[in-house]
Amino acid sequence: MTLGPLMVDLEGTVLQPEEREILQHPLVGSVILFARNYSDPEQLSRLVSDIHAARSPALVVGVDHEGGRVQRFREGFSRLPPARRIGHEHDADARAGLALAREMGWLMAAELRAHGVDLSFAPCVDLDYGVSEVIGERAFHPRPEVVAELAVAYQTGMRAAGMAATAKHFPGHGAVVADSHHALPVDRRSLIDLGPDIAPYRLLIANGLAGVMVAHVLYPEVDDVPASASQRWIRGVLRGDLGFQGVVFADDLSMAGAAAVGGIVERATRALAAGCDVLPVCNHRPSVVALLDGWQAAPDPVAALRRVRLRGKAHPGPTELRASERWQSAQQALARCAAPPDLRLT
Repeated sequence: MTLGPLMVDLEGTVLQPEEREILQHPLVGSVILFARNYSDPEQLSRLVSDIHAARSPALVVGVDHEGGRVQRFREGFSRLPPARRIGHEHDADARAGLALAREMGWLMAAELRAHGVDLSFAPCVDLDYGVSEVIGERAFHPRPEVVAELAVAYQTGMRAAGMAATAKHFPGHGAVVADSHHALPVDRRSLIDLGPDIAPYRLLIANGLAGVMVAHVLYPEVDDVPASASQRWIRGVLRGDLGFQGVVFADDLSMAGAAAVGGIVERATRALAAGCDVLPVCNHRPSVVALLDGWQAAPDPVAALRRVRLRGKAHPGPTELRASERWQSAQQALARCAAPPDLRLT
């Protein structure tokens, strides 16, 4: 059985019988975890192991674990700084900022891999225009060249820990006020004016980026549907112009920003046709059931192969990880993040 395009969520800290049946469905290929699925590190390891054992090849397990306010697992995990803190470090000392980005990318990924989690949806490479509350401190910096450099360093750290990076939210969510969880944001800039937002993806792709998450944002000067349902954006710009070869994720199809293209079946159909490989459907079990009962996705062996490659690489367990010199060094870097960056006036 191959891994299907749907990424589904779970209700609690253990797999329920109904959920085991859902994970067996051929349309399902991955699971996303939330804070409600976590109580402690040992429980997380058991849950991830159960998910992996539910199918062969094993389902991919992901989580949003960027740091700052977007970190699903807290007690028993390092409290990671928001991306903006890394950007501030870069402003004070570019070399130190890049080193911090690598360390935080490694620490985030290493701790998740120690418990079997395959991927985190990070880094966020939206630019900080100062208008988007849902992005805010999740952005490294306002300047695209700084975001690109820090994101590549962060990706390098993740890769060293055995995890693929997934950059988001393509082509850019930072310049819109609306939150796509609750409404459809509209960005009225032309494609050429979106060049700064796209720039970090160019450098990341040149450095082997494995995943991209596409935003539920409408860019009417480019296409008349949100980017997550747009062949122009995904097959045209992302895969064609930028040459991206990795996995394309839609943002959560249960979000209000996705509703512009229709009901859940229409959303899934349009996103898949646009070129998305993985379709998360979160926090609304009836939508998952509706897709499993009434939706058909044409087989795509290339996309299935891309999905399998998301599995995390070999990793040390929690005890071995915490005893390692690299983890100790990362903790020292993390401790320095608690203090403001050392800004020098010259």
